[in-house]
Amino acid sequence: MSSLSLQASGSAREAIDTHVPRLVADSFASRLFDQDPSLWGPAAEEEAAVRLGWTDAAAVSRPLVPEIMELRDDFAREGVTRFVLAGMGGSSLAPEVITRSAGVELFVLDSTDPEMVSQALTDLEHTALVVSSKSGSTVETDSARRVFLEAFERAGIDAPSRIVVVTDPGSPMDSASREAGYRKTFNADPNVGGRFSALTAFGLVPSGLAGVDIAALLDDAEEAAEMLRGDDEDNIGLQLGAALGGTQPLRDKIVLVNQGAPFTGFADWAEQLIAESTGKSGTGVLPVVVSDDAPELTSHAEDVLVVSLVDEEEVPSDDAEGVRVAGSLSGLMLAFEVAIAVAGRLLGIDPYNQPDVESAKAATRELLAQKPEPSPAAATDGAIEIRGDEALLNGATTVKEALTALLAQLPEDGYLSVQAYFDRLRWSSLESVRDTLARRTGRPVTFGWGPRFLHSTGQYHKGGPAQGVYLQITAATSTDVDIPGIPFTFGELIAAQADGDAAVLGEHHRPVLRLRLTDRVAGVEQLLRVASEL
Repeated sequence: MSSLSLQASGSAREAIDTHVPRLVADSFASRLFDQDPSLWGPAAEEEAAVRLGWTDAAAVSRPLVPEIMELRDDFAREGVTRFVLAGMGGSSLAPEVITRSAGVELFVLDSTDPEMVSQALTDLEHTALVVSSKSGSTVETDSARRVFLEAFERAGIDAPSRIVVVTDPGSPMDSASREAGYRKTFNADPNVGGRFSALTAFGLVPSGLAGVDIAALLDDAEEAAEMLRGDDEDNIGLQLGAALGGTQPLRDKIVLVNQGAPFTGFADWAEQLIAESTGKSGTGVLPVVVSDDAPELTSHAEDVLVVSLVDEEEVPSDDAEGVRVAGSLSGLMLAFEVAIAVAGRLLGIDPYNQPDVESAKAATRELLAQKPEPSPAAATDGAIEIRGDEALLNGATTVKEALTALLAQLPEDGYLSVQAYFDRLRWSSLESVRDTLARRTGRPVTFGWGPRFLHSTGQYHKGGPAQGVYLQITAATSTDVDIPGIPFTFGELIAAQADGDAAVLGEHHRPVLRLRLTDRVAGVEQLLRVASEL
């Protein structure tokens, strides 16, 4: 399915009827695809001038296809059939949804949890590593590259022949990888920001190597681009953008749910695109990724807009509040990117910067340099240590009391963010706590795995409206992995990332409850049980 369709009702339809004619009259779509940086006002013009390459990414990326296919064939002849992607944010989320939706295997290493790193370091005989980073300076990605380089060498494998790099031309990583003699270095368009890079080398190289038909992906995107560039009131990108950013009053919690679309993980990709693009200057819309039986879908809250991904192009209309969209995977990716450009204009922000992402990185670097002693727990309950400032805990000594104290801080128009800093593959069962807490609070609840959410919703939590309360979950482990050439381990890195982000949230006066599981098995079981008893 390469066409696009959208149905909207309620306030979303009102927003479309209000804003789309104005956008059409202003030639917004054609100017966007002509890469006009003035669409978001003078303050955003400098950034936008170097961030609009995504509008023709499908056409620009076409020459990459035979190069990627040739490399895949070469690897296959050598017996290399397993690919690990080291990347964060847009460098990992797009390839993950592309490969999962196509049913091909790609190990996405977007964590610094030592247990997840250990899982990635298996079957090295048949493995190649794709390192994706615009600059190469991303600490998670660089650490993964270092540990794989050493692991290949220890296994008697020619390490450079197993490493593929995707980066911007002229970046420090570009020159360093070529000097190191890595198997192949692909350059992406530098005029595309990470979260808009799905159809550039960042999305295509790991997906193509893993076995996706990336030529068909680009075909669908180019067909969608012809529809999306038109100054027409039927333009799906304009309609979706008006619904996301133009409801009145603003429905600023965007509940994303797959209700039959043939994709896996699309909402996780859209989550970063929406949150990091809009959550700044005290405004924005918060994406909330849910399953098809989530409490938010029937909450009828006045600040919630449900956006459903559906399979059928023609969905029977009903009286439900919300938006239903259908299309090909790459077509919908491009439609959402157009929609975010529209939403940014309606919200009065620059959709291409991320002014609050760096703060957590800086706090992490400072903690790694200083290596302070861990702060003592305020209390320990079973397999869980409890931390938080006294004003929040208010004497709480059990997990149940601490959670109750946190939820008491939740505003009527607020949301709860659950942030788990450990292995998302082995402990995916923890995600069920999201629905449990959403039922308990009657409010939207987001769930993010750390540190990957720092490159996604992390921007919104600090730059968006001060509506959130935050539950941070960390976990002890008997496993750790050294990072070659770096004076800290993966265990120390993920701990510093959690500590740093909690500190920055505290500086923004966001309530943060921190729970540390001293035993992962017992701690997860205890937390799920306590949450269900609230």
